[in-house]
Amino acid sequence: MSTNRKAEQAQRQARIAAIKAEQQKAERKRNVIVGSVAGALVLGLVGTTAFVVVNEGRKNAAEEAELAARAEQPIEGLETFEGLTQNHVTGPVDYAQDPPVGGDHASVWQNCGFYAEPVADENAVHSLEHGAGWITHDPALPESEVALLRAYADDNNFVLVSPRDGLPSPIVASTWGLQLQLDKADDDRLAVFLQANVRGPGTPEPGAVCTGGVGTPG
Repeated sequence: MSTNRKAEQAQRQARIAAIKAEQQKAERKRNVIVGSVAGALVLGLVGTTAFVVVNEGRKNAAEEAELAARAEQPIEGLETFEGLTQNHVTGPVDYAQDPPVGGDHASVWQNCGFYAEPVADENAVHSLEHGAGWITHDPALPESEVALLRAYADDNNFVLVSPRDGLPSPIVASTWGLQLQLDKADDDRLAVFLQANVRGPGTPEPGAVCTGGVGTPG
C-alpha cells in the first residue's frame, strides 16, 4: 500500500474517531439533561402531592372543627319528643310519630347501613335506642340524592338509611327523641344533626352496637 493511501486511511480513521467522540459527548450531555429534568419532575410531583395531601388534611380538619362547633348550636327545624317508652314487644307498634323516634320496639335491632327497601319500624326504633341515626327518604327521591344519603351510612356505622312511603318531607332524619325534616340531601343541617345526635347524649343505651341484629345492608 502506498504512503498516500496509508495517510488517507489514517486521516479517515481519525475523523471517524473524532465524530464518535463528539457523539458520545453529546449523548452524555443529553442523558444528564434528561436525568435532571426527570428528577425535577419527580421532585415537583412529590412536592405537589405532599402539598395536596397536607392541604386536604388541613381542609378536612377545618371542616370537622366547623361541624363540631355547629353541632353545639341549636338546629333550625329540630323537633324534640319526650316521654318515650322502651319496652320490648312482639308484633307491630302504633307509633305517634311517622317515622317514629322512639317508643316500644322489637327485641332485635336493625343492622345499620343502607337499605334499598323499607325496614320494620320496630327494629329500627331499637337501633335508635342504641344511638343510631335513621335517615328515611321518599322512594321517589332522585338517585343522585339517595347517593348522598347513602354516603352517610357508608361513613358512619351507626347510621341507617331506608326508603319510606308517606313521609311529611322528602327526607326525615331521626335519632331517639329527635327529628329533622329536610327537602334536599345536601342540606348541611343533616350532617350537623348526625354529628350532634348519633350516639349522642340522648342515647338510652350508650355503648350498645348496631350490628348483629336483623337485616343485610347493601
